[in-house]
Amino acid sequence: MRFRILPIAIWAALAAGALAAVVPLSVVTPVISDSDGGAPLPAGFTHVPGDTMYFSFQVDGYKASPSDKVHITYKVEAFDPKGVPLMAPINEHIDETLAPQDRNWKPTVRQEIPIPPLAASGMYKIAVSLKDEVAGVTASKDVPFEVRGHNVEPSDTLAVRNLRFFRDEQDRQPLDKAAYRPGDDLWARFDIIGYKYGEGNAIDVSYDVAVIGAGGKVLWSQTDAAVEQSQSFYPKRYVPGVMSLTMQKNTRPGEYTLLVTAHDRGGKQTAEARGAFTVE
Repeated sequence: MRFRILPIAIWAALAAGALAAVVPLSVVTPVISDSDGGAPLPAGFTHVPGDTMYFSFQVDGYKASPSDKVHITYKVEAFDPKGVPLMAPINEHIDETLAPQDRNWKPTVRQEIPIPPLAASGMYKIAVSLKDEVAGVTASKDVPFEVRGHNVEPSDTLAVRNLRFFRDEQDRQPLDKAAYRPGDDLWARFDIIGYKYGEGNAIDVSYDVAVIGAGGKVLWSQTDAAVEQSQSFYPKRYVPGVMSLTMQKNTRPGEYTLLVTAHDRGGKQTAEARGAFTVE
């Protein structure tokens, strides 16, 4: 009996065909872009709160039924660094009938992923899970992405953080020295955190502002300068506060204090923060 030795090229082709036949169900070519159908963002790209990401991936290793039907179900989720979901899960399916020329076809999925407006800094992830309903097998893949947000120190109880003074509404860099002149506009920003959530991540937060002069005398005040009553799928991490006032022309030079009093009606909490400024 004679044995025929196949050329190396034929063995390679057979091996490649065998490998192709056993490709497992998998998520391949995941892409995060800043526009629908746009180019992939570079590795290490940092997203900002409030962005919308355009996410896509392909499915490989699925099986077709004897009648060339493809039936794949998938779920797309997104999580913050603590594992809190950013949005409701997206549950969809792929149902197609393959033509003879579709043997190498890979289904492509595209979804929009919103980043919450007040998201914290850290590593987030998109989680994809698949099920090939024909073959009865599953697969999953996590796709990380980074967010750089505004840092607010957490608190178990109501707190007013990051009280800063500015000269103009558009300024992003706070004053090193909070000094103003009569007739100037004073702007201040701060963050309220540590309130309690109600059903559906409901919050009920407000704040009062006041200016205190020498001897503790209240020179100006505004109750309920702003009220935040809202619900959201993703819990609102903090409430940003802003206030402004115009110094009267006859304001006396000296040292003053801005008092911010925050109220958490849902959690029955109150907290204060004070910031010193001068009029020269």
